[in-house]
Amino acid sequence: MLKLASVLIFITTLSFAQPKLGIWRGVLSLNPEKQIELPFNFEIKKLKGKHQLIIRNAQEQIVVDEIKLKKDSFNFKMPIFDTEFRTKLIGDSILTGLWINHTKKENNTIAFTAKAGDSKRFPYVPGKPNTFYEGKWEVTFSPGTADSSKAIGMFTHANGSAYVYGTFLTETGDYRYLDGMMHNGKLYLSCFDGSHAFLFIAENNGTEITKGDFYSGSTWHENWIGKRNDKFELHDPESLTYLKNPNAEINFTFYNTKNEKISLSDPKYKNKAVIVQIMGSWCPNCMDESAYLSKVYKQYNKQGLEIIALAYERTSDAERAKTNLTRLTKRFDIGYDILLTGLTGKDKASESLPFLNGVMAFPTTIFLDANHVVKSVYTGFSGPATGKAYEDYTVKTEKLIGELLSKK
Repeated sequence: MLKLASVLIFITTLSFAQPKLGIWRGVLSLNPEKQIELPFNFEIKKLKGKHQLIIRNAQEQIVVDEIKLKKDSFNFKMPIFDTEFRTKLIGDSILTGLWINHTKKENNTIAFTAKAGDSKRFPYVPGKPNTFYEGKWEVTFSPGTADSSKAIGMFTHANGSAYVYGTFLTETGDYRYLDGMMHNGKLYLSCFDGSHAFLFIAENNGTEITKGDFYSGSTWHENWIGKRNDKFELHDPESLTYLKNPNAEINFTFYNTKNEKISLSDPKYKNKAVIVQIMGSWCPNCMDESAYLSKVYKQYNKQGLEIIALAYERTSDAERAKTNLTRLTKRFDIGYDILLTGLTGKDKASESLPFLNGVMAFPTTIFLDANHVVKSVYTGFSGPATGKAYEDYTVKTEKLIGELLSKK
């Protein structure tokens, strides 16, 4: 009887396993052989009796509330993006399991562990303050190769300390909120937002970044270098994508999530200025733009502005695509139409919108006046992590919207 009672107590304990509340340090094992690990911090808390997980990347806080806790399983689905964690809870302070990315057909799982009570994203040994990485950098990815590309690195040492946050601006978007530190002269930055799993490491010679490594997920690695350059600029994002024929009339027809056929030529959009957002629910830059455009729509819709999003999802399953887009819509309270194109990738997007010279980035945004004449095509999106670049974009965009509405 005593042995049976012990077993029942053990089973009861498993049934009511609870993760420790507070700060945790999670680690994604990108390359176990080379011991390449991507760390990030999150907090587990309870709200009205239900568990909530908050992932932190610099100034960003991502609230995760789709959590299932059963016996020793602690599983949670990332908001917006079609990814999830399936883990086992060991005691109350250890999680071990997998991060699963459902938008990928291959190499879609990465080993994950987490420990409660550890707030250090990267190892840190206190020393003399050094703000070497502070400022604006001209960055070259894949230097000396045919795939070489430029970016702007923008880094800030928090209060002049070893802790660093920042991002990279490219011609197709930004790398969102990167968080890390300078340690023994090296720069360590990481980001995990449910889609991006980014790790950056850099070394310097006292003047320039001479050796940089960029890891994305379990398969991507790229070298990079950088030099300080306050005057460096990327190409104008309004010059990269354009109409093949400047006088061409544009139109398209796709179905919304309610299986209703929607065309730009529908009466709803007649004599209305229209923003066409080329996007996907899997795309973090599109997420940032959708959050912004949702606010724009609420502000300007009654004045005659309409927005149509064309979704190029990474799944051929129409129902899964609808589910992903519905989650995005609810998350940002999006009031404008989102259409399922049923197509995937930039090549298919280019084929479906033949009036453009091509689609080189998600998002790409087309601004039309009330006669549906194209006034601007903007490639990529500089989100809130870019600071002033984001502020400049919103000011410029809303000025353009004002001009489009005033010429109805």
